Amino acid sequence: MASQFATHVQPPSWVVDESVNRLILFLNHVLMSEPEAMARLARQKGQRIEGVWDRFCLQLVPTPAGLLERGHFEGFDLRISVTEESPFTLVSALARGEKPKVRIEGDVQLAAEINWLIDHVRWDAEEDLARLVGDAAAHTLAQTACKAIEALRGFVASRRTGDGVSGGGVSGPFGSAT
Repeated sequence: MASQFATHVQPPSWVVDESVNRLILFLNHVLMSEPEAMARLARQKGQRIEGVWDRFCLQLVPTPAGLLERGHFEGFDLRISVTEESPFTLVSALARGEKPKVRIEGDVQLAAEINWLIDHVRWDAEEDLARLVGDAAAHTLAQTACKAIEALRGFVASRRTGDGVSGGGVSGPFGSAT
């Protein structure tokens, strides 16, 4: 039922538009922390990159500065289509740290550069948080978030394999209890 709701409900176009703008700002923020990534994108300036998932389409163009800007174009130099239809399966795979299954069409060199970016560029959330709250608080919050993410991954993995929690025992940081 939740899957049907997610596939039939469409947000207003202004929400989608602003979400795309915020996504591009975030991507550029992450790219600016990695000079090699910006250099690689600068070499691909003007190329038309299209990301497609379900009914959503994101068109991007690398700039001479090595950042991304929103594009509006016909055709593409590279199209990356996410083949997973279920948003819940897609989020589950991403939560496990897996790349989603994709179909790639177009320029091989551009595809190699995008793959390099995906493999090597990471957002350092702790560094960004430290600018706001200081190093110690940011480190503590980052550790807590990592533990929460690991717990979520464990939960998703147990549901995926069907193991789940089987009655009787509770395991905690000080051993297990029955």
